[in-house]
Amino acid sequence: MDTTLRDGEQTSGVSFSPPEKLTIAQLLLVELKVDRIEIASARVSEGELAAVKAITKWAKANNFLDRIEVLTFVDGDVSVKWMQEAGAKVMNLLTKGSLNHLTHQLKKKPEQHFEEVAAVIALGKKKGLECNVYLEDWSNGMRHSKEYVFQYLDFLQGLPIKRVMLPDTLGILIPSEVTEYISEIVQRYPDLHFDFHAHNDYDLGTANVLEGVRAGAHGIHLTVNGMGERAGNAPLASAIAVLNDFLPSVKTFVNEASLYRVSKLVETFSGVRIPANKPVVGENVFTQTAGIHADGDKKNKLYFSDLMPERFGRQRKYALGKTSGKANIENNLQQLGIQLSDPDLKLVTQRIIELGDRKEVVTQADLPYIISDILDSKTIQEKVRVENYVLTHSKSLRPSVTVKLSVNGEVFEEHAQGDGQYDAFMNALKKVYKKQKLELPTLTDYAVRIPPGGKSDALCETIITWNDGNKEFKTRGLDSDQTVSAIKATQKMLNLI
Repeated sequence: MDTTLRDGEQTSGVSFSPPEKLTIAQLLLVELKVDRIEIASARVSEGELAAVKAITKWAKANNFLDRIEVLTFVDGDVSVKWMQEAGAKVMNLLTKGSLNHLTHQLKKKPEQHFEEVAAVIALGKKKGLECNVYLEDWSNGMRHSKEYVFQYLDFLQGLPIKRVMLPDTLGILIPSEVTEYISEIVQRYPDLHFDFHAHNDYDLGTANVLEGVRAGAHGIHLTVNGMGERAGNAPLASAIAVLNDFLPSVKTFVNEASLYRVSKLVETFSGVRIPANKPVVGENVFTQTAGIHADGDKKNKLYFSDLMPERFGRQRKYALGKTSGKANIENNLQQLGIQLSDPDLKLVTQRIIELGDRKEVVTQADLPYIISDILDSKTIQEKVRVENYVLTHSKSLRPSVTVKLSVNGEVFEEHAQGDGQYDAFMNALKKVYKKQKLELPTLTDYAVRIPPGGKSDALCETIITWNDGNKEFKTRGLDSDQTVSAIKATQKMLNLI
């Protein structure tokens, strides 16, 4: 069960709009093929109600309604009425799974809580709703009030519920405890279906999911990119990869090839950046940096594992930096279609190591310029040069640019407006290339960053990703002015196409 749209939305600062929620719900069920999704909490807001209505309307039309779940509360008939208005059919009732929570938060006795829970379940069933039950703080319940947990489960097994959900609410469990607690519960209640809901406060979420399934849990709760409160929930991509590789007897329907695509979309909608080193979906996780690794891969794939990037619709990369060896650079040159003699390759390697020592970021797109600088060759000539430009930004007027461009010795001058100074620059550039009946690559990503320790007046680096229809490549520019650094990155692109 994916709970990105409910528990994942509890990530600090994240709030999906109704259209975003609908899009993510559709991708989770249709493209990723998860079994169920938990999409909201009842009673939160009018926006939440609108989002659930949109999702349930789509789900009903596409036979997914029984796979749409909503968190509800022990509040008499309030949540049940909300569910009916929203058009949802499966409620996940939040109840107390530890005596500590029951005593200090609700200030009630077990029997009183059980009675109220049973009343909500009975009302839900009467109104045609299916019910699952969360045992909030279950992990602490097993540690400190196991008798209460068993008393509650004894009671629940006589009620018309489909699943009992066991959350490690505060992410406190270690794998051995997960094994012990879930094994004990599954053996004691063989007729109940148990879901395990892991959090990641000690970075043990994925390991705990693996042990939970080994111990007999019938379902697991995950989120895209591990989103969730505090340190988040167990991440979907990592958990699926681990289960597929280490528990092959356990089958899921999740489509591995779509994990990265959906991850990037959720990153965009949420505004929460994926760490570069995040397993499976991080930008760096299939990048080899050490030269010895690249050499081993080239000779006999010595540094490959079952965790192959192609499984997730990705590709292996070889980074360029101070630990780069000859094999790293050869792999990158091969992708650019460039061949060098061994002596020339050694010179290029040495320059890249020097740049790395100065903490320069060297990308594949920089290689032709390094080669040209060192060898004074004509592998790539600077055929296009931005000779001059004037950038204007005035109140109540659209930004404009006048640019003078030299292309193969011929000089062009154009003026254009845009939504920003760089957009105006690109519009002027397009005018130049249109006259030559040439088409520029599509800009697919634009990132600006200040070097670590930098100040507001420090150099900034602009990294632009382009797509020319055949391949994707990046160029970068460095300057104290953000727009100028983008222009420098763009000039590199013009000399690569």
